Amino acid sequence: MTYAEVLETARTCMGQWCKACPVCNGKACGNQIPGPGSKGVGDTAQRNYQKWQEIRVNMDTLVENVPADTTFELFGKTFKYPFFAAPVGAVNNHYSEKYDDLSYNNLLVATCAEAGIAAFTGDGVNDKVMGYATNAIKAAGGIGVPTVKPWNMETIQAKMDLVKNSDSFAVAMDVDAAGLPFLKNMTPPAGSKSVEDLKQIAAIAGKPFIVKGVMTPKAALKAKEAGAAAIVVSNHGGRVLDQCAATAEVLEEIVATVKGSMKILVDGGIRTGTDIFKALAMGADGVLICRPFVTAVYGGGAEGVKLYVEKLGAELKDTMQMCGAHSLKEITRGMVRV
Repeated sequence: MTYAEVLETARTCMGQWCKACPVCNGKACGNQIPGPGSKGVGDTAQRNYQKWQEIRVNMDTLVENVPADTTFELFGKTFKYPFFAAPVGAVNNHYSEKYDDLSYNNLLVATCAEAGIAAFTGDGVNDKVMGYATNAIKAAGGIGVPTVKPWNMETIQAKMDLVKNSDSFAVAMDVDAAGLPFLKNMTPPAGSKSVEDLKQIAAIAGKPFIVKGVMTPKAALKAKEAGAAAIVVSNHGGRVLDQCAATAEVLEEIVATVKGSMKILVDGGIRTGTDIFKALAMGADGVLICRPFVTAVYGGGAEGVKLYVEKLGAELKDTMQMCGAHSLKEITRGMVRV
């Protein structure tokens, strides 16, 4: 199977919203929620993708010819590449019923672990979503990151009990999900979290805590104050707020504010190994990629996921070698033109 065949198969079974486009840029799915789109017109999702394309790499082959080392370490775990599958929950609601959260998580988590990376897993109104995710992570030896939505504290505590049982190496909260319409229908409603809220949640987690949804230096400092071990520069894939800046536009100022005090990951419109290289050159430690992993699962199952991981890895290695970086540490700001 080729990656083109994965996409072709995915187009037959992704459901009515996702089109399994050759380039996942947010244009075809637009403002559709549920589905991979967004509330509003969806201009932020499109901006996420476009801003990475406007950044160019600086080629330099006047260097020693040695293989590129893409090894990445996070919280005591060593990974083959500096990228992860981003969280998605309620897949049969947002995509099609070919997979449910049980089958999706069992496949994605195990396959990512086998491929040398890790999957962040999603959450949902149905308690079974987090249960399926944490069980899949436990079966994979803890190689996965359960991502809890910003529910009320009582619900968070119940979710964290499942997280602890998973033996995961870290836990995340996607505070950017506060803008999702279905969270506002809860009683009491889920939503934004204060620094004090996050301190309490980080303490409950009892393991490296990742705050996903940081889009300003001020928010990064708040996450640091709350005890976060890492942040994800993210606007929830551009799904929750129109007219928001792209993650590529804010990454460097956030890096300048908190680099060295916590790990910095970034997502939003990153689609290729070259995009990953750009993010690392701009100061990110690693990246998350969401929608294309869903397409890989639906279009090719475990084989599709492995193909996409190796595609990204090969593109990253090639870009590193063509720009003169032999390891991730050798990727510098001077290797990109913003």
